[in-house]
Formats: sequence, structure tokens, C-alpha cells
Amino acid sequence: MSTLARARCQAKAHPLAMDAVLATAVLVCMVAGSFVEPRHRDSVSWVLRTPDPLSLLLMTLGAAALVFRRRAPMAVLAVTGALSVIESVTGDPRAPVAMSAVIALYTVASTTDRPTTWRVGLLTMTVLTGAAMAAGPLPWYAQENLGIFAWTGIGATAGDAVRSRRAFVQAIRERAEKAERTREEEARRRVAEERLRIARDLHDVVAHHIALVNVQAGVAAHVMDKRPDQAKEALAHVREASRSALNELRATVGLLRQSGDPEAPTEPAPGLDRLDELTGTFRSAGLHIEVARADQDTSLPAAVDLAAYRIIQEALTNVQKHAGPQAKAEVSVVRVGPNIEITVLDDGSGEHETQDGGGHGLLGMRERVTALRGTLTTGPRYGGGFRVHAILPVKNRTPTGEDPA
Repeated sequence: MSTLARARCQAKAHPLAMDAVLATAVLVCMVAGSFVEPRHRDSVSWVLRTPDPLSLLLMTLGAAALVFRRRAPMAVLAVTGALSVIESVTGDPRAPVAMSAVIALYTVASTTDRPTTWRVGLLTMTVLTGAAMAAGPLPWYAQENLGIFAWTGIGATAGDAVRSRRAFVQAIRERAEKAERTREEEARRRVAEERLRIARDLHDVVAHHIALVNVQAGVAAHVMDKRPDQAKEALAHVREASRSALNELRATVGLLRQSGDPEAPTEPAPGLDRLDELTGTFRSAGLHIEVARADQDTSLPAAVDLAAYRIIQEALTNVQKHAGPQAKAEVSVVRVGPNIEITVLDDGSGEHETQDGGGHGLLGMRERVTALRGTLTTGPRYGGGFRVHAILPVKNRTPTGEDPA
């Protein structure tokens, strides 16, 4: 830390002591100035003189008042101004008591607003200069009288300049703090959005595989005694579904790792290229599924491809959970103009989860589609069953213009 910076810190920590030092310095300057006077009015040579006791008393009182200039700037200015007027009227030769009034005026100007500075500064200059010109022992046009006018103007101007600089620095500091708070809020918002996205992925993965495990475990328990071979096959499906669930959970939670952590996930996010594998897991669980694709091998953005896969996964999971044991499902993927349409139908008799219910599957699908500026329609079919229909733009157009992936 530099010497100047250290001095500023000490001044802020002990303002009264610093004002006492300033008052002492001003008193020394006033007393030193009172011991000399010009030999002639038009000469630049100086001679020593002895100030009268009244002038010494006025200088001491003026300097003592400056100790309290921060606590009561207006009162200190009034006291020092009155002492200066008394010295201007009675002092012959005159002592520089007005120096204390100049310091007090500077303090007032640096701690108040500009209109107050103008009013108080003009009043102080008028009173001190007018008293020196009208009632002082010197002619009204004497240089000492004009000097009082000049020094009081300099004190008011300097104080106003210091106050303006302080206000400017404070405004810059507040602007920087506000920008820092805005950056922190934006970072927290992005973290919250990322947590919601990961939570949706975890829900999709867990709901899908746990539903399959539940179905296969029920089959194994049902045929364990009479058909052990079929029970063994069902348990193998349970093992495969649990392994897939663990792998996808590891890949999803791995997104939360730091950049320097080992074993970072390298498996790409699932997409429609794994649709056959996805439907195969449901078929092995006993769900009859028909798949129709007319997307002409369209290359989709990563976010759209993942959303399409998750929508089909969640819709088939709902069919498995809610449509009944004899339900059939139909999955279609069709390219229509600039969009790709995903439709999942079933003819089950069960009641699917609703957005107002306890499930989060439909809500997660709707959030994914909304994030991609697409549309989602869900609801019961006429004659029984449920329908999920999503329209996703092939060209990813998010509200912020960024790829959510």
C-alpha cells in the first residue's frame, strides 16, 4: 500500500484527529502570516511585526472551530465567518483569520449539494468582502479586500469539485456492484435451468426402466413355480433394464461433474437412431408396439433428437403403466415440411396421468417441446386410449437463439 493510500485510510479511521492536525496547521499558517506585513503598499519587501493579542485570540478560536468541521460544517462556517468579520473591522494591521473561514466554506461545499454551495458561498463572499471594504481600516479597493473575495470563491469551487468527484466515483462503484449482482443472478438462473433439465432426464430414465423392471419382476414371480425358464428370461430382462438404467443415470449425473474430474461421460445423448432399441425393451416386457417412420433419415439437431427420443420413451412408459395389460401402442415419426411430428397412440382402457395430477411425465414432455418452440397435444382418444402428438421444428429455434443441448 502506498503512503498516500495509507494516509487516506488513517484519515477515514480517525477523522477527528486528522481535523485536529489540519486545525493546527492552519493556526501555524495564520500566526506566521500575522508576523509579516509589506514595507510599503506598492512594495514586495516585508518586515516583521508583532500581532496584537486580539488577533492572536481570534486566530486561535478560528483554528479550534475547525476541529469540528465534519460534525457541524454550517456552525463552524458561521463561527469562523464571524471571527473573520471581527478581525476585518478591528485588526490594524490585519491578521489572516479569514483562512479558517475559507477552510470551513470548503467543508460545507464538499458535504452539501450544489445549490446550497452557491447560496452559502455567495453569502460568505459578500459578508466577508463587504465588511472588509466598508468597515475595515484599509481602502475598499485594497488588494487584501479583493484577496478575501478570491480565496472564498476558491474554497467554494474546490469543495464543489471534490463533492462532484465523490458522487461520480460512488455512481461508478454502485454501477459495478449492480452489474456484479446481475451476473450472479444470471449464473444462478442458468444453474436452476440446468438442474431442471437434468431432473427431467433423470425422471424419464428412471420412470422408463423402473416400469420395465416392475413388469418383468411381476412376470417372473407369476411363472416362477410352473415355468422357470420363462421366469429366468424375465429376470434376464430385469437385469438388462437395470443395467441400462444405471448407465443412463451415470451419463446424466456425470454432467454435474467438474471439468477436471476423472471418468467424464463420453456416451452421446440418445436419439431416434436408438428407437428400435427403445421399442425392443418394451416389446420384451410384453407391450405390443408398431412403429412407422417417414422421416427420410432426417438429420436432427441434438436437442430435437433427444427431445423426440424422450417423448416417445415417456409416452410408451405411460402406456406400460396406465393402459392395461392388453394394450397396443403405435409410434409414428413423420417429416412434415420444416417440422418433424411424433405421435404415440394406444388403445388401452386405463387413465393416463394428467398435468394436474401427481405425475411429471406429461409436464416434462411439455417443457421439452416448449423449450424448442414446438407444440404438444395430449389427451384421450375417441373410443378409448390415449394420444400424444408433438411437433418439433427441424431447425432448432429456442427463445434465446441458443441450442439447449
